[in-house]
Amino acid sequence: MSDAVEPQSVPAADQAAAMDRMYRLTRHVYDLTRAYYLLGRDRMLAQVVTGPATATLEVGCGTARNLIKLGRRPDPGLLCGIDASAEMLETAARSIARAGVPAAGREPIRLRQGLAEQLDPAAMFGRTSPFDTVFFSYCLSMIPTWPGALEAALAAVKPGGRLLIVDFWDQQDLPAAFAAGLKRWLAMFHVHYRPEVHAALAELGRSGRADVAFESVARRYAYIATVTKR
Repeated sequence: MSDAVEPQSVPAADQAAAMDRMYRLTRHVYDLTRAYYLLGRDRMLAQVVTGPATATLEVGCGTARNLIKLGRRPDPGLLCGIDASAEMLETAARSIARAGVPAAGREPIRLRQGLAEQLDPAAMFGRTSPFDTVFFSYCLSMIPTWPGALEAALAAVKPGGRLLIVDFWDQQDLPAAFAAGLKRWLAMFHVHYRPEVHAALAELGRSGRADVAFESVARRYAYIATVTKR
């Protein structure tokens, strides 16, 4: 388990450039390689309620794998995604076009480049109303400025709407030797459990601003946090 650290202050241009460097090549095989260890994504997506009048946003949408799955629903509503990496968004746009989602005649998936903490639904997506659901899939813990990202996402959700997060947990219910090896292996992909993020979500629930529930994925390999805004 990593020690709690203070969120970093990283200039926006540096964050975007770092993401482009990280994913310039790996974006082409990202979905193939991540399928084996980003567990619980589809379970989280099952909690996303969509319909003709709903609006859903993924923060850190990457290759648009999750948005494409939602786009295959009979009534996906409006689907939006932001990502810091312009390289990833190029791949996302091609993947969406190749998948042919949503169906013809429906609102296309809107993609925008930007940092999570700078989320502005009006400026980025022309929305004057908040989203029904905003979700992070294994990316909140990778954002250096995650407190700002969390606050911006919560502000973009309507009262009664939900913020969903799936991310790595502490693996405490796994055999010790296996968990230790797993953490070393995950570190090779620049991912690990961030206890300070989990603690901030729990504190959000205690603050009275939202109802927060955690669900374990694969014996605390990961968690799904459901944050219902009050």
